[in-house]
Amino acid sequence: MPASPAFHPAVTAWLEGRFGQPTDAQTQAWAVTSQRRHALIAAPTGSGKTLAAFLCAIDELVREGLHAGLTDEVHVLYVSPLKALSNDIRKNLEEPLAGIAAQLAAMGLPDIGMRAAVRTGDTPAAERDRMRRKPPHILVTTPESLYILLGSPSGRAMLRSVRSVIVDELHAVAGSKRGSHLMLSLERLEALCERPPVRIGLSATVKPLAEMARFLLGQREESIAIIDAGHVRRRDLAIEVPRSALGAVMATEVWDELYDRLAGLVHEHRTTLVFVNQRRTAERVARHLAERLGEEHVTAHHGSLSREHRLQAEQRLKQGGLKALVATSSLELGIDIGDIDLVCQLGSPRGINAFLQRVGRAGHAVGAVP
Repeated sequence: MPASPAFHPAVTAWLEGRFGQPTDAQTQAWAVTSQRRHALIAAPTGSGKTLAAFLCAIDELVREGLHAGLTDEVHVLYVSPLKALSNDIRKNLEEPLAGIAAQLAAMGLPDIGMRAAVRTGDTPAAERDRMRRKPPHILVTTPESLYILLGSPSGRAMLRSVRSVIVDELHAVAGSKRGSHLMLSLERLEALCERPPVRIGLSATVKPLAEMARFLLGQREESIAIIDAGHVRRRDLAIEVPRSALGAVMATEVWDELYDRLAGLVHEHRTTLVFVNQRRTAERVARHLAERLGEEHVTAHHGSLSREHRLQAEQRLKQGGLKALVATSSLELGIDIGDIDLVCQLGSPRGINAFLQRVGRAGHAVGAVP
């Protein structure tokens, strides 16, 4: 494995001041991405995969901006399977961009004006117009919005300058029609660009790695580095069943017992995330927990709710305004909802990958135990 890159001093100062030492996944990833090589980064939740994928591209923007100034072009394309995750990544990018800008100022160097923006179905028309007139350097989008952009003259003009493509939560699209559709869009993007963009895939639960790497790279005969930082992570797990006998149809007293136990667990922790498999179940469980804990302490989160409600719920949980949030797979992926003490899965998660993703929402930090 090559040595880790020497970042610009402003990037290094921000990184050390904010995180201290990088994780093993980050060190291995930067050694590859700094050489503009394709990479698949597989690492446990909370190991800093997002920064592992982005930082070399950000460092490249810093050096280019200081040397010759940054043109108003998209250099980095980040594709997320969820609109909510796209907005979250943009917020998480603002911290390093602002922190590095502050370090540049402290060193007496100019502000190079790095910008990141989100383009999804939720993006207002006025913001889309601004983006067309002045494209961001880092564009965050979804597979569906990427397809739409590639179908419009203005979108193609904005994307033809892309140098790096980051596909997050690769396991969420691989093996599905959505994944095939995304790979087709990446081939169209490659044909559009003057030079084929570097492809970087991210996932916490992706196996077999060699097969996933081939999926990410497509049909080309090129090498791709696989960064396997390990999937084993210490977890604190327990299975609970009601004391009452279970049947094909659960009686009302069994549900009451279940809701009482959930409410008790919520009381014992600061923040609790309850996962269910259906949207109507999320509404029902949230209502019964609200009766026991107070309506101001509980709400539901799923894809049928408005964008405003979902964002408000995420922020209330992150800021400590909620004690419990009942969600479907809408919060399964890496949306930043702050420090979660406990995750409860009601019923079977229907797949081990989904279960590991959901458990990983608790202790979502380096060294923490989910």
